[in-house]
Amino acid sequence: MLRSSIRAYSSATSRPFRLAVIGSGPAGFYTSHRLLKEVTNVKIDVYDSLPVPHGLVRFGVAPDHPEVKNVMTTFDKVAEDDRFRFLGNVTIGSSLKSSKNISVQELKKHYDAILFSYGASEDRHLGIPNENVYGVESARAFVAWYNGLPQFENLKLPLDQTDTAVVIGQGNVALDVARVLLSPIDTLRKTDITEYALEALSKSKIRHVHVVGRRGPLQAAFTSKELREQMNLPNVAYKADKDWIKSEIDAAQPFLSKRRPLKRMMGILEKGSAITSADRSWSLEFLRSPTEILTDTNQTKVRGIRYELNRLEGPSPLETKAVGTGELEDRECGLVLRSIGYKSLPMDGVPFDARQGRVPNSYGKILDSEGQEVPGMYTAGWLKRGPTGVIVSTMTDAYETADTIAQDIKESRAMLNDNDDSDKKGADGLEDIFKSRDIRPVSYADWKRIEAAEFAAGEKLGKPREKFVKVEDMLAVLQ
Repeated sequence: MLRSSIRAYSSATSRPFRLAVIGSGPAGFYTSHRLLKEVTNVKIDVYDSLPVPHGLVRFGVAPDHPEVKNVMTTFDKVAEDDRFRFLGNVTIGSSLKSSKNISVQELKKHYDAILFSYGASEDRHLGIPNENVYGVESARAFVAWYNGLPQFENLKLPLDQTDTAVVIGQGNVALDVARVLLSPIDTLRKTDITEYALEALSKSKIRHVHVVGRRGPLQAAFTSKELREQMNLPNVAYKADKDWIKSEIDAAQPFLSKRRPLKRMMGILEKGSAITSADRSWSLEFLRSPTEILTDTNQTKVRGIRYELNRLEGPSPLETKAVGTGELEDRECGLVLRSIGYKSLPMDGVPFDARQGRVPNSYGKILDSEGQEVPGMYTAGWLKRGPTGVIVSTMTDAYETADTIAQDIKESRAMLNDNDDSDKKGADGLEDIFKSRDIRPVSYADWKRIEAAEFAAGEKLGKPREKFVKVEDMLAVLQ
């Protein structure tokens, strides 16, 4: 439940309340958006280790979903507020030890509060034999590759060496990567997918993609929109055990009658696709848990995958568990993409629950190991709730955190450096550190120059934009 909106803290004699935001993805921007509306005398500095903002909107949304990226327009409007400042190309408290990083402790000296919204940057592993051989990769890395996230442009994938790919997981990201693998290249050319990805996909021999889950259709995590889009792929056949799927849906009708979104999705799944025979195909395969990656004789690359077949147990679809039967099944393939979730990484100086993979909190207020509120420290987004939900979920979540911060400001609750009444200067107080460590912060105006260069490069190629995929190329625009 959201805390009530606050339109307080507008005293003309009060110094500005200084908030640092770590991470410029949707969570950071939406929290800033709400807080700027609710609190008059606030100044927000948003930090990102990359020179470019927007996080997963830029690097995680599928290139053929441009409508999802329209939220960038909202973020642009947030950045127009003179109480907001973006500082890209500045790494805060990274686990990567570097003389250029700014520590959380150094940041605390210049702010009243800090919001941590740096998301989930690692993927979960299957934990099975041979998972690290060539041809096994995370869906996260594949998405980062075709979306142009720096340091992923050299990702090697056997797209031209096999006709069959397996995607482990049945969420929206799994369908995204399956769709990109099977989409007509001319369709992808009209998007902002990177040129190097277009080149590789144009030579791809992938013709069949199997999207595999350990439970049944009612437990699949994708949405109706994504499933419908997958069913409507041109010249791509859909294959599945349709009779079994129908029997599962029929048996669950009392449960589905009370859950319209799920019932709608099951209707799409039961209807399937009008295309039953084509050179390309995709399938949904249920009740399968990977147990081993099968390799060639040299154990250097993928030749297949082994599953244990499961059965479902539980009192209701919401409480269903996959239980192994001991029966094994092998499938030949040359590419395996795991799409089983993301995880956040801890940051020095910030409480972290390693078991749940997130920062412990109450309505966005960070809690210590004893469950006590940590003064002046907040969280939003996947770092707050775990890596689930879509951008709208992140917006609601971020607004909740913003309301918590606003309430704390109104009640003058303990902030960072509570006994220090000095005027906090925010990023201005870090200028000497920036200079001594050769840190060149990138402003939002700088970002718009980078973006304009991407638009210009894209126009020449007949696409919305051509992203810079190297940090040095982004910074070169500003020189």
